[in-house]
Amino acid sequence: MTTALGLGTYRIRPSALNDAVVRAATDPAAAWIDTAPNYLGGQVQPLLAPVLVRHPVPVSTKVGFLTDQAAKDAVSDGSLTAQDADRGHCLSTPYVHWQCARNRTELGRDHLDLVFAHNPERTDGDPYEALRNAFTALEEEAAAGTLTAYGVATWDGFDTGILSIATLHQLATEVAGTEQHHLRAVQLPVSLVTATAFAQALDGEGPIAQAADLGWQVYASAPLFGGELPHLATRELTAMLNPDLTTAQACLLAAASCPGVTRILLSASTPAHWSEAQTALRNPAVPVPTLRKVLDVLAAN
Repeated sequence: MTTALGLGTYRIRPSALNDAVVRAATDPAAAWIDTAPNYLGGQVQPLLAPVLVRHPVPVSTKVGFLTDQAAKDAVSDGSLTAQDADRGHCLSTPYVHWQCARNRTELGRDHLDLVFAHNPERTDGDPYEALRNAFTALEEEAAAGTLTAYGVATWDGFDTGILSIATLHQLATEVAGTEQHHLRAVQLPVSLVTATAFAQALDGEGPIAQAADLGWQVYASAPLFGGELPHLATRELTAMLNPDLTTAQACLLAAASCPGVTRILLSASTPAHWSEAQTALRNPAVPVPTLRKVLDVLAAN
């Protein structure tokens, strides 16, 4: 299995965060943490900072959603309008610059590895105009040496047709003035439940395959559908995927076996859950015909 495991921080317990980072850092070649300034009520990045000093693994963060405090501070600094603050989501160029600086401060770093424009489908207006503004700021941040790459994280933007890989690539090219732009990743839900892009990827189509064709990283969020998937899948489906694994492990392996996915993000608060995930991903990928059969069974139910 070539898909890497990364620590997601959206659903993790604050008290478990420190130890979870330590566990995630045990494999330096594959270690990764995904976060956002609005996770855990805006506290996750300051909580991460001390442990990242001791375990300096790569981190992806985000811009877009506002906490109440961030909105107040950005308005006070003149980087956000009161109207955008009221909406709770913004991808304007001034605000993206402001949030990147805030992310660096909160994470205790002078450089960001990867910044996702967070759920552009939630913007008030044309998502691509919002992304144009965000990409402008993010390309400027890259030129200034304060970030390595950026991406787009979405929940249903590809499923609804609001977003497409081709248009994102074109937009980044226009903003950067070259195809050698810094848009290098997408993040989207990939599981046996959120399976539209998953099923398309099995046929070499859809956003996952298109991103992979461009050489982008594909981050799979919610691989267990918020922890609900193991309760939805049957033992028969588990046996089809890998009879030697638990239902949760088999569902995780299925998502990791999706062609084009490069990293699975898992919010694992306990050592047992993280160890089980690592064990699952050491198994060979589930063959595409088997994945098709499992998705067909689930779609019929």
